[in-house]
Amino acid sequence: RDPRQIELVLRESARIVRMDRGLIIAETHHGFVCANAGVDLSNVPAGYAALLPLDPDRSAAQIRKELGERVGWTPAVIVSDTFGRAWRNGIVNVAIGVAGMRPLRDYRGQRDPFGNELRVTVIAIADELAAAAELVMGKTEGCPAVIVRGFRYEPGEGSARELLMPAERDLFR
Repeated sequence: RDPRQIELVLRESARIVRMDRGLIIAETHHGFVCANAGVDLSNVPAGYAALLPLDPDRSAAQIRKELGERVGWTPAVIVSDTFGRAWRNGIVNVAIGVAGMRPLRDYRGQRDPFGNELRVTVIAIADELAAAAELVMGKTEGCPAVIVRGFRYEPGEGSARELLMPAERDLFR
């Protein structure tokens, strides 16, 4: 590995979670647990690396504000990045920044169609929208953003931090 990349990974890390077979799983300063602390060498010119925003929620809020000023309406905004997932092959886009919407939909206490009480069902709406949007953007198509229409979300002052698993409940930390 290029020592410059390793240095960037270490700078972007609050903690190294695990290293194995050339892969570094790190907790970023944001609290994200991901490969290489989010340092990405794809979709950038040779010799460059893409880093996660310093404050992805603030970035989402700024994009939302500027869209409102330019087009006259303020949509909810999700800033996303590609992450691997425990127990699953493949990568998906997840929300790393959120503005203007609640990122989770909590069904706990409600009943399913068979009358069973839902006890743990909290849907990561922002992650699901980020993953669906990536299918439209395309990984190599150079499309930086999409507009999702027709989805009913709960407006609010949400944060991507709400999507992070608390350390006391995280079996991988």
